[in-house]
Amino acid sequence: MGFADLLDEVGGFGRYQWIHVTLISLPGLLMASQNLLNNFVSGVPTHYCSIPANHSLNNLSHLHQVDEKQLLKMFIPPDSSGNRLARCRRYVNPQWQLLVANSSTNVSHLETEDCIDGWTFEQSDFLATTVSEWRLVCSLRPLKQMIQTIYMGGVLTGAIVYGSLSDRFGRRSVLIWSYLQLAVLGCSSALSPTYSVYCIFRFLSGMAVSGVIINGVSLKVEWIPTKTRTVVGTLSSFFFTFGQMVLAGLAYWLRDWRKLQMVVSAPLFLFFTYSWWYSESARWLVLNRRSEDALKSLHRVARINGKSEMIEKITVEVLHSHMNKEIESAHSTFTVFDLLRTPGMRRISICLMAVWFSTSFAYYGLAMDLQKFGVSIYLMQIIFGAVDIPAKLFALGILSYLGRRVSQAVCLFFSATIIFANIFVPTDMQTLRTTLACLGKAFTSASFTTVYLYTGELYPTVIRQTGMGFVSTMARIGSMAAPAVLILDEVLPALPSLVYGGSAVLAGCFACFLPETLNVPLPDTVEDVETKWSGRRSASQQECVALKELKEAEESGLNAL
Repeated sequence: MGFADLLDEVGGFGRYQWIHVTLISLPGLLMASQNLLNNFVSGVPTHYCSIPANHSLNNLSHLHQVDEKQLLKMFIPPDSSGNRLARCRRYVNPQWQLLVANSSTNVSHLETEDCIDGWTFEQSDFLATTVSEWRLVCSLRPLKQMIQTIYMGGVLTGAIVYGSLSDRFGRRSVLIWSYLQLAVLGCSSALSPTYSVYCIFRFLSGMAVSGVIINGVSLKVEWIPTKTRTVVGTLSSFFFTFGQMVLAGLAYWLRDWRKLQMVVSAPLFLFFTYSWWYSESARWLVLNRRSEDALKSLHRVARINGKSEMIEKITVEVLHSHMNKEIESAHSTFTVFDLLRTPGMRRISICLMAVWFSTSFAYYGLAMDLQKFGVSIYLMQIIFGAVDIPAKLFALGILSYLGRRVSQAVCLFFSATIIFANIFVPTDMQTLRTTLACLGKAFTSASFTTVYLYTGELYPTVIRQTGMGFVSTMARIGSMAAPAVLILDEVLPALPSLVYGGSAVLAGCFACFLPETLNVPLPDTVEDVETKWSGRRSASQQECVALKELKEAEESGLNAL
């Protein structure tokens, strides 16, 4: 007997679980917006050096036969491709001869200078972004990407901090706090007066996002019966998928970074308000010597699920009899070191670190640079979101029939294959390259879906959140490192793809060493993990085996007599 049997007795996956999973999953619509927000909030508008005031285009209105684009060529040289205006240089003096049709002037020899009068930003794609407001272009261009790196640093910090805090103070309490923190700081970000202040708010928002995600996943998993975990875990991840498309629609509608930041943050106040309805994990309550509170939660679930007759039957004694082994072996406190102390936990943690890093590394390498595809950034965001739908349905199928371990390895190997294939596609075949990028993103998304569910099933209840926080830090490191790898294309164009693909292959190999958890009850203690997946028997099992052998020996002796 175990806690899974109690869940079946109070209704299995009943009305309470439906409401519970839906309410926890709804914020996923905005978690996608928070993670990918920098694509739009810090979008780079088309820009060029501002023309000197004494030569403004308004002062040249007497040239009626020359359009504005032609006039700009007098002041702004072409870029290296020759097809667009340079973004960071202008001619020292106006080049009137360039107005003459078929001019033979060699523009490469004309004297140029930096944009000493600032820049002019077009508003065809964005009305206002952090880039246009704080002039994060040319020599300041790295500061644009620094916003995302700082945000992911916050997500990494939050995974460590809130993972440990929730194992100590409970999943529900930390999740409620994370909602409030993200709502307040997200809205504050929209009012940031300077770049530095905005970065601070984004870092703290990233911490809250981590708290929402890892505690939401665990609180869902710990109230779901074993047989429905796969379907529910996969289907609830579609909220994140739809959130990517919602972000594209909101960004296209608003086109102003402050308004967009406010709109994707304010609804968190609503989630904070109704989150008080959640029930704390009964598993966690029992293992933290709060059996009376756990009993109240179970009675509440039974009542909502229409199993009121079970309220009288389930007592503290019954609860303890189902979880006696877990209660006896539970420690008062656990630390990150417990994730590596024993052989089974060590194997799980090392393999999951590789899987989380590689999945996030490839995912954000593709998802955080949508402007490079030469297609409308809003359309690309919708496409990248839409490919998640078949990807997650694929993940659901293989998770249910092939198991977690094979599914995780397959997703990583397939994404690596597609990334490698894109190396051999010529750069002028943009449609094919974009299609392959979408497929690669689909498989990395399926890998994310799998690893979130898989991690929650591998770690025991007493240290599940610490484990989720610990291994997911590798995902944040991957998301921070992914944009930096793109710089390697200056050395060799194929090098970033080789790094992304090679990382996925390596992680796929690590995934093969993880234990299978399909239809296996959640472990509650470290001893459970060691017993199930390291091949080591617990003390109680060894005692049972010894008694059985002694009994058999006695029976053999009696038969001999």
